Parts: sequence; structure tokens; C-alpha cells
Amino acid sequence: MSKKIKTESVDYLFEAILSLQSKEECYTFFEDICTVNELLSLSQRFEVAKMLREERTYLEIAEKTGASTATISRVNRSLNYGNDGYDMVFERIEKK
Repeated sequence: MSKKIKTESVDYLFEAILSLQSKEECYTFFEDICTVNELLSLSQRFEVAKMLREERTYLEIAEKTGASTATISRVNRSLNYGNDGYDMVFERIEKK
């Protein structure tokens, strides 16, 4: 866990997120807390990560998601050298 983001405010935000009980509640909360562009950027990164795990090429990913190669590269770096957060979530989604 990164000490850079570990703050009381971030803890409080995560508690709020963990309290959400449905996809509809997520839409309601995230539409209030994020701009449309912020939410679309987050979802784009998540889609990029999924496609990278599927071993798709940067070109395929860029064409499908509209993500820049810089964004794809940053997500790839997180997948390879990050805290394994993407992998944890993808494994849980796959089990459902």
C-alpha cells in the first residue's frame, strides 16, 4: 500500500465506496463525486488493463478504447510493477 495516498480523507472515501450496495448506487455516487470525464477516464483505464491482460496489442487497445499509447503504457506499468490491485479485482470478477 502506498503511503502517499494513505490519509484520513482517502480512508473516508474508501469507506463511502465500500458502503455502496448496488451498481445503481455506484452510478448515483460516482456521478456526484466525479466529473463525467473523470469517470470515463477511470473506466477507460480499467478496460485497457483488461485488454492488456488478454495480451491485446497497443494498437488494438488504442483503436477500441481511444486511449493514448501513454495511457496504455502507464496501465501496463501498473500491471507489471504495481500493487497487483488490477489482478486482485479481475480475479474476483472472473469468479462471479
